[in-house]
Amino acid sequence: MSQIEVDKVIPQSGTALQVGESGDTITIPAGATITNNGTATGFDTDTNDKVKVSSNDTTPGFLNGKLVAGTNISLTEGSDGGNETLTAALTGTIATAQIADANVTTAKIADDAITLAKMAPGTDGNIISYDASGNPVAVATGSAGQILTSAGTGAPPTFADASGGDYVKLSSGTTGSVSQLLFSNSVFDSNYSTHIIELNLTSSSNSDSGYVDMFYDDASTFSSGFTNCTSISLQMNSSNSSPEMSGGEENNGVMRIATDGWRSNAGPQPIIIECHNMRTDDVKYFYWRALHFNMDANQRLIVNYGGGSARTVSTTSSLKFASQNGWNFGETKYAVYGVK
Repeated sequence: MSQIEVDKVIPQSGTALQVGESGDTITIPAGATITNNGTATGFDTDTNDKVKVSSNDTTPGFLNGKLVAGTNISLTEGSDGGNETLTAALTGTIATAQIADANVTTAKIADDAITLAKMAPGTDGNIISYDASGNPVAVATGSAGQILTSAGTGAPPTFADASGGDYVKLSSGTTGSVSQLLFSNSVFDSNYSTHIIELNLTSSSNSDSGYVDMFYDDASTFSSGFTNCTSISLQMNSSNSSPEMSGGEENNGVMRIATDGWRSNAGPQPIIIECHNMRTDDVKYFYWRALHFNMDANQRLIVNYGGGSARTVSTTSSLKFASQNGWNFGETKYAVYGVK
């Protein structure tokens, strides 16, 4: 192979210079560099440039052919024949498995977007609170009659028994016209040492001598068997210059609550009964007090205040108030409270 060594090759005449003949192969060896400081013609232009996916791609192509739209992705060519663009867009619904957990942040969830149906199931009666670390925690369901109690800073609240002296309503309602009122053992909760019964009684008759007796339950039938039972009433009316007082021990062992002269025209009258140790083996104590107003046959105002006490050592779980001597209860409102 012959070799020519020169530093510059220029045309002999004119401005055109040809290297080789048609069909010849011009080889530029590895490591050689061609620097173009002018204008190159006849070479492949940018409009024909193609891309490969990798170095061993055997078939170069244009982007709109090499990029393939996948699931839920569309490719759209813009400005055809001009400054073209290729836009990729998401379509359809993205499956949950395709979203990384770390990508679902608070900012991605709209306010008020989480409904009750989307919350995880919990335990009936639990309340959601936060622990000392600020993490959600379930407050365990308490027992009937307990109240939600703060544990102070740094701890979730808990359900606990009411503190001493608190009143908790256990039962309430309104009766129709009846001859007796019965409070069964289900009303008296063993969690409470004292029960208070409030009665707002009305009379459905005009008997001058009717009254109400209270009986306790001796486990099978209602019995009179109170011991040391006393009932005292104080009566004041417009015809007397001084009050009349009557009372003494009820020899038949009955706790007598209402006094004579309580007619239907007197309207509702309040009575309060305190019951101590109802559901324990201790001695039971019963106290009652009442204030009611009435008019006698001469339309004179009668103010009657009464009270009494009794005790029994027998098992007591229920109380019955029975109208006596032609006197009946009209509509009566009642409420039972437990006191720690």
